[in-house]
Amino acid sequence: MNKFLLLLFFPIVVFGQSELDAVDRLFQQKDYPKVEVLLSEYLEEHPDNLNAIELLGDTYGHQKKWDEAITQYKLLVKEHKNIANYHYKYGGALGMKALSVSKLKAVGIIGDVKSAFLRAAELDKHHIDTRWALVELYMQLPGIIGGSKSKSLKYANELEGLSKVDGYLAKGYIYEYDKEPELAEKYYKMAIEEGGSLNCFNKLTELYERQEKPEKAIENIETAQQKHQRNALHYQIGKVAAEYNIQLQKGERCLHVYLDNFSAADGVPKAWAHYRLAQINKHKKNKSKALKHIDLALAELPKIKTFREEKEKILKL
Repeated sequence: MNKFLLLLFFPIVVFGQSELDAVDRLFQQKDYPKVEVLLSEYLEEHPDNLNAIELLGDTYGHQKKWDEAITQYKLLVKEHKNIANYHYKYGGALGMKALSVSKLKAVGIIGDVKSAFLRAAELDKHHIDTRWALVELYMQLPGIIGGSKSKSLKYANELEGLSKVDGYLAKGYIYEYDKEPELAEKYYKMAIEEGGSLNCFNKLTELYERQEKPEKAIENIETAQQKHQRNALHYQIGKVAAEYNIQLQKGERCLHVYLDNFSAADGVPKAWAHYRLAQINKHKKNKSKALKHIDLALAELPKIKTFREEKEKILKL
């Protein structure tokens, strides 16, 4: 088991009660410790408010307090055995706890994780997130404790029936995990053809990078850029160029475009673009430019170890 439970980024519950309006606002602002206090106080007076219980579980989840989250979701599952999303969240919190303890202890939790997800899938034939969780769970578990590629494919097929894009992405994931990159590539391309979202393009780019096929990665990013026109993709091209020492002129040009058009929405801090420019200029043996950019990176994010190590390499040119 690895990252499949990160699908569980607990959606916000919208309350009708005016008393909880402030709580909902704080939740959206990600002030989870304050939300925890307010909800705990609220539930002392309204212990049967299922929305408040669910949101408290979500709040604990965001703080990685898995035991506390499990307690809240268990209350929901006990009170309403036929609501799929409660079982899904309960299974997710259990799974995240399993990731945080020793492998021996995790084995004792996995059965409950699986049972919760299977119950959610049984209750709601259209619950996409549950099926994604089962796809990843069955692929990542060792066979001795229930892992199964065939079961993973079963839920990928169910996903495909609900959403072709999700089904294709799930199959791409399965075949990539099973070290069958040609089939993974096929299904990621099918997802791009069917949906064409940035996420679909990213999955194929990541596959190419993991397969050390940077030329194909850059070509795919450029296709995504033609469709989506996202400044962040300029950084991605520069990153691949810098990491693999290829198409350096294109990489340098794209990184300057990224910096010229940067906004917080782009996600990657400007310091990382300067770091990539430093890498490119190091490859080109241009020590002065490389030092200029690594110093700009360090000025913005002085504690990044990678930047300091890169400067040491540049100084040795």
